[in-house]
Amino acid sequence: MTASADGLALATRDLRKSYGARLALAGLDISVPTGVVYGFLGPNGAGKTTTMRLLTGLIHPDHGSIELLGRPFSGRDRRRLFDIGALVETPSFYPFLSGRENLRAIGASGAPTTKGRIAELLELVGLRDRARDKVSGYSLGMKQRLGIAAALLSDPQLLLLDEPANGLDPAGIVAIRETLRHLAAEGKTVFVSSHLLGEVQQMADVIGIIAAGRLVREGSITELLHGADLVRVKVAPHEVASAAKHLASLPGLDRVEPSADAGWLTVRIAADRAAEVNRALADAGIYAARLEAGSDLEELFLTLTADEAESHEGTFQGIATPTAPGDDR
Repeated sequence: MTASADGLALATRDLRKSYGARLALAGLDISVPTGVVYGFLGPNGAGKTTTMRLLTGLIHPDHGSIELLGRPFSGRDRRRLFDIGALVETPSFYPFLSGRENLRAIGASGAPTTKGRIAELLELVGLRDRARDKVSGYSLGMKQRLGIAAALLSDPQLLLLDEPANGLDPAGIVAIRETLRHLAAEGKTVFVSSHLLGEVQQMADVIGIIAAGRLVREGSITELLHGADLVRVKVAPHEVASAAKHLASLPGLDRVEPSADAGWLTVRIAADRAAEVNRALADAGIYAARLEAGSDLEELFLTLTADEAESHEGTFQGIATPTAPGDDR
């Protein structure tokens, strides 16, 4: 079995984890469909790394359940991870072995791995020409790509990746994006924790955004972005103040915010009222150079996580607790 009865490759229900007095996860519910790239997003300290550690059995939850590939998972069931590929935090390798030799060593600890499979993966991640070189001479990006190859050794149906583009140059990031999209097209499920919002927007089919240890939004990226209640409009930079003043009188408007980008305003209003925004500007003698209904992922992310932070502000005031080791993303 590679998915649950409801078509999910990964699911958590009411997942909770604390480090002393600090609550890292406060009832996390995520649902990852089979055969997609799922982008897992959140600000620093939101609980992304804690979630990745729980999913790979590195730590245990205080409460709640995890289901992987249609079956319950706990830290005591570590052999289940042979069916799952994972890259969590910075991958570690034997520095004086080559990339190919490292993959052989890792493969020896699990299901039998053929030389052909190793060669195929080195080609897939763009390390074929450096396969015989010692890993001590690899850049951070090359080690990251080797880590992805290691995660794919057993040909898993579910891949858990923590910041897979870490250390990669732009060409490497594009290559990894295409690789992960290819894996999803083959029916595999790829769960990616990342802080590169623009890259996730291009790569993911479904996203989940967490803040303060809670899921604040989840769904297909198309639905989330086009369903956002805002319109972005560009006018001449010297007309921004006047445009904001005239738009503020629109009925049902939440607010108008000048953007950091010169000439742009964000109008908090239903996206299907974009024509109304344009008409109000034209009536005031201001003509929009560009009009965009909906949002981009960065705008949605900042809005949702800011709202969550404000709603929980002061929850832990007066409690001086350290951040969990490594859980700063």
